[in-house]
Amino acid sequence: MSVRAWSLLLVLCGTIFLEGIDVAMLAVAVPSIRSDLDLSTGAAAWVMSAYVLGYAGFTLLGGRAADLLGRRRMFLGWLTVFLVFSGLGGFANDGWTLILARFMTGVAAAFMTPAAMSIITTSYAEGPQRNQALLVFAGTAAGGFSLGLVIGGLLTQLGWRWVFFAPVLLAAAILLAALRLIPKEARPARTPGGFDLGGALTAAGAMLLLAFAIVRLEHGLDGWAVTVLALVAGLVLTGVFVAVERRTATPLVRLGLLRKASTVRADLGALLFVGSFFGFQFVATLYLQELRGWSSLETALALVVMGVDAVLAPTLTPRLVARFGNGRVILGGFVLAVVSYALFLPVGPDWSYAAMFPALLLTGLAFALAYGPLTIAATDGVAEEEQGLASGLLTTATQFGSAVGISVVTAVYGISGGGLGGFRAALVVPVVMVALGALVTATGLRRSKRSRAEVAAAGSGSGAGIRGDAAASEVTVS
Repeated sequence: MSVRAWSLLLVLCGTIFLEGIDVAMLAVAVPSIRSDLDLSTGAAAWVMSAYVLGYAGFTLLGGRAADLLGRRRMFLGWLTVFLVFSGLGGFANDGWTLILARFMTGVAAAFMTPAAMSIITTSYAEGPQRNQALLVFAGTAAGGFSLGLVIGGLLTQLGWRWVFFAPVLLAAAILLAALRLIPKEARPARTPGGFDLGGALTAAGAMLLLAFAIVRLEHGLDGWAVTVLALVAGLVLTGVFVAVERRTATPLVRLGLLRKASTVRADLGALLFVGSFFGFQFVATLYLQELRGWSSLETALALVVMGVDAVLAPTLTPRLVARFGNGRVILGGFVLAVVSYALFLPVGPDWSYAAMFPALLLTGLAFALAYGPLTIAATDGVAEEEQGLASGLLTTATQFGSAVGISVVTAVYGISGGGLGGFRAALVVPVVMVALGALVTATGLRRSKRSRAEVAAAGSGSGAGIRGDAAASEVTVS
């Protein structure tokens, strides 16, 4: 790639890095925020949950808005919103202001991230160049989260408000660079039927309700009626959304994309993989801080080894994809994750760091193998005018996955009575999630082999065409 292409990629990766460190730093700082602002347990929990609600609730709309309203416009505008509300969080003196700031920061990320990803998928040629760009993007996301744990621990020592002000400075630098490097685009053509307002409202409402229900899972049986009501309302509104999209001439989401097997499989795989990853990391953090009494900084330094994926994703993973195919590398990542989480299952009350290290290292390696190729598979073969939608679907899946993983392990931990037994019970959740993801991926590989056999049988007289189809099937999940 040219210097300008790498510079553009660096700016776009800066956005996902910004998102990663923002979430990770806040996770470390919440105890200090709660103490300083005298927040209740519920208010402190909502400081984290508000971001998830905003992000998961509007990502689908954000992805499609990038296609319809302009990717550069959406990226720059919502990056500015992210900057403003992150700064507002730093000046907050009460819980409600902080919760509002986190919700709006999540909404901004919901529009900004799919726009950044769709700029990549439309700016770099499909094939090795786009694959390399997406793998770098994915590795930067994971690296931002891992480094954010350490940076958050250091900044919290200076004062928790720096956890909000640091992203403001980074966002400002990215915004200035983006104004120069992201090429201007033609104004998207007006759709004959106008904007699908009904689809936008029902989609946002359904996603918000479902995200709220998932976040409520962490309360276990406490207030279960509210959780069930939110879940049922979300599912009903999802049905209304589908009905609206079938009837409108210009749907917000073309439902045909949801019938593309490789895209759906990649999104489902990403939901299960990311959910298992965040669930495992959450349990490991609780184990080190609550049971072992480690400080937030000591815990962050212990977990930073999982950030090895930031190095391996753009260096090792592209070579593996080129040699073995996208699907096989994804499956390898899932299998490796099953092994790594299982190694942590017999966790003891006085485990040494040396005993934990193999599981933590393998977790980072598994992420490097699976997440980037899943990103490629989710957008591979999608028309350029729907790349924002495909990116939004993937980001929605990962956000719901992280919410499911954290909420379910929290619920299992609480129901199991806490303590060491609770940690062991909660660790079963990521093992089950990633094992299900491995089955989904393996099914895709079996279909891929059948497809290649059918192509070979049908087109034996056209060797070049057969080779081209077989090569193409190697870089997709199915």
